[in-house]
Amino acid sequence: MPLASIPSPGHAAWHLGPLTVRAYALCVIAGMIVAVAVAGYRYRRSGGRPGVILDVAAWAVPFGLAGALVHAILLDNRHAFGDEYRLWHAATVGVAAIGVPGAVALGTAGAWIACRRSGVALGPVAGAVAPALAFALAVAGLGNWWAQQFYGPPATWWWAVQISPEHRVPGYENYATFQPVFLYLSLWEVALGFALIWTAGRFALSGERAFMLCAAGYAAGGFAVESLRVGPSPHVLGMRYGALGDHVVLVLAVLGMYLTRRRRRPPARGQAKRAVVEGSPGDVMSV
Repeated sequence: MPLASIPSPGHAAWHLGPLTVRAYALCVIAGMIVAVAVAGYRYRRSGGRPGVILDVAAWAVPFGLAGALVHAILLDNRHAFGDEYRLWHAATVGVAAIGVPGAVALGTAGAWIACRRSGVALGPVAGAVAPALAFALAVAGLGNWWAQQFYGPPATWWWAVQISPEHRVPGYENYATFQPVFLYLSLWEVALGFALIWTAGRFALSGERAFMLCAAGYAAGGFAVESLRVGPSPHVLGMRYGALGDHVVLVLAVLGMYLTRRRRRPPARGQAKRAVVEGSPGDVMSV
């Protein structure tokens, strides 16, 4: 074991009577709080009505959690079906491959419903949420550090992460430190969030295009780090589940960016006011 490395937490869960509190769940909750705070600030700053983001989150968060729950259930039970259920098994494999992108997609559907109910446009909300979502995923991804999972090949660098023997994948029992793939992804998502803020302001992206750019950036980073991950992982079409989902999201996001290439962000604070210039009847100017 190298003298300098990142230690892993000794406990990933705490038992409070009949209740079990898991660190991974706390990281996900912290990510949600970050997302709501950042999105709310950006939406209000662009002229949006206060409280809209909270209303949207009330729909988007349950929808997103439902997508994550479906992914987890299908992934854990992918071998529970016999040969007589080949078609159903194939369907579960396809749905489980969606993973985090599927959770985000269902969350987006919930946000659309909330916007319809509140009478606000989805575009500005999506633009505010795009960088907030990247930051949220970065925070939530740190749950992999507590759970000691999502790591790469053995490494002796100073930023290598220590993995306990019980969490080492078969074939790597004699190694103690590994590449922190989860940290790579979190750092990428933080950089993506700041890049989205700069890009949206510099090029006046519409909210929908900003969100699609976020999806494309997440998928590109996820596909890159997925290639570093070690350990058994379900495959479909010759690729890991995560890599397949990232491929699909990247293609759809790039296609959406292309189809909306002429769309620009509308004025954030409404139409410019018009006033009559004194001494010039009939002439008007924008102020």
